Amino acid sequence: MSENAATPAPLTVMTVNTHKGFTSFNRRFILPELRDAVRQVGADVVFLQEVQGTHEEHGKKYNSWPDLPHYEFLADSIWPQYAYGRNMVYPKGHHGNAVMSKFPIVEYQNHDVSIAGPEKRGLLHCVLRIPGHALDVHVVCVHLGLAESHRQQQLDLLCEIVRTEVPEPAPLIVAGDFNDWRRRAHDVLWREVGLREVFVTAYGEAAKTFPAVFPLLSLDRIYVRNCSVHLPVVLPRRPWAHLSDHAPLAAEIHL
Repeated sequence: MSENAATPAPLTVMTVNTHKGFTSFNRRFILPELRDAVRQVGADVVFLQEVQGTHEEHGKKYNSWPDLPHYEFLADSIWPQYAYGRNMVYPKGHHGNAVMSKFPIVEYQNHDVSIAGPEKRGLLHCVLRIPGHALDVHVVCVHLGLAESHRQQQLDLLCEIVRTEVPEPAPLIVAGDFNDWRRRAHDVLWREVGLREVFVTAYGEAAKTFPAVFPLLSLDRIYVRNCSVHLPVVLPRRPWAHLSDHAPLAAEIHL
């Protein structure tokens, strides 16, 4: 990456719901194939949702189950920095959100934004130090709830995190699975904390990402503040419709 401050290289990001390493309806364990596909994209920063931390029974059942937590297996030698936010804990294991980065993660915090009930959700906030940039880059990996009332409260909590933890001039990228099929998040995030969605900005509407095999709903998003975006894309149906029930998104961020 160029360290020329006048013309710094863009930062490429992608977001994908890994579905704990399984195909839709948990028919087959495909984490090694998913890792190959993520590597092919080659993003600098990867936002992961529903990534498995550990699962005692699956490790005995599937021959290709890695000894490492899934985020470490996915990061391998490509993304030397990673952070994991454990959200859902159960007797045999846990899963949550993760961020993989080619640049130093100098600080991170996982915020529990679960609302009353069995559904556990979190917001993983990481601070990245990018060579050639005076300001650290803040990123938040998001996985919001299925209930509309829960999402409204979680969006309010996200806005409060941005207000209290992200310096006003700092570049900010918020990405992940918003489950926001009614598209309520755009106005809230723009009005409250100045975040704009990259597909809405570039093409006039959010990208359709779910279900991946024939996307109808705009559940996955990338929002930015204090940076610009070039050519955000929905990653192609082949191979991704086979690897996740959500179509992944990628974008080139200019800081």
